[in-house]
Amino acid sequence: MQDSAFQASVIEPESTEAARYCVFYGRELLLDFQSQEPCLLEPGAMRFLAPQPLRRLFLGYWRNTPCYAMELDSGVPLEAPSLTRGSLYHLLGRVDDALFGLAGNAQQLLAWARDNHYCGRCGAAMEFHTEERARSCAPCDNNVYPSISPCIITLVSRGEELLLARNANFPGEMYSTLAGFIEVGESVEDCLRREVREEVGVEVGELRYFGSQPWPFPNQLMLGFFAEYTGGEIVCEDEEIAEAYWFRPDDLPTIPPRHSIAGQLIRHHVARHGAR
Repeated sequence: MQDSAFQASVIEPESTEAARYCVFYGRELLLDFQSQEPCLLEPGAMRFLAPQPLRRLFLGYWRNTPCYAMELDSGVPLEAPSLTRGSLYHLLGRVDDALFGLAGNAQQLLAWARDNHYCGRCGAAMEFHTEERARSCAPCDNNVYPSISPCIITLVSRGEELLLARNANFPGEMYSTLAGFIEVGESVEDCLRREVREEVGVEVGELRYFGSQPWPFPNQLMLGFFAEYTGGEIVCEDEEIAEAYWFRPDDLPTIPPRHSIAGQLIRHHVARHGAR
């Protein structure tokens, strides 16, 4: 997450009196929608929460204020009527990219800490590294760092037309770009061509890099591309793609919001071709 509003650190401050907290009640994010930064709870709100969190991680500094990620035991009753239980999806479009990224960072680091309590090599309990973001095993000198899953996401075009697909596993009628995980030993370019071929049966030629976006659902790094269609008829992969069609820029279906990289790819293409 590259933004001047946030500076990552593992060295905790001496005082936490003014710290802010990104708090999860089990897997649910606690939100205060009366605040301009609903995912960051102020110290006053913390008195309603369990005194002993399951996990507490120092994230760094948000606008020069110490910031922590906390996970509470969902089995303990929560007495906080002013707070809403939600998820990162509830923040989409409601906060800026930097704050959304901070909340995503908190969720991913808590999951990493939860999943790496014991060493996968020797089974001993792991501790937090004192100087870097890692879990350390003293008996076998094993360090485990937070992992990400790189993915490609691509908008296939044929002239001004866009190839958009509706995911078979998502509710609603939203059409989006194509995406998939990069496999071991696979280049980004090979992954893109494979995923397009597998999901909709067409071939692409020239690729153009657009940009990247961290996407914490759960720990993806989306690498965005434009790809030019070179041949083939649309044949949907039934388990993933319900339907896919070519659309004109002036006759689009429901598409992802502009803060997602899928929405940005589509809107960029439409702007290039002069459509509203």
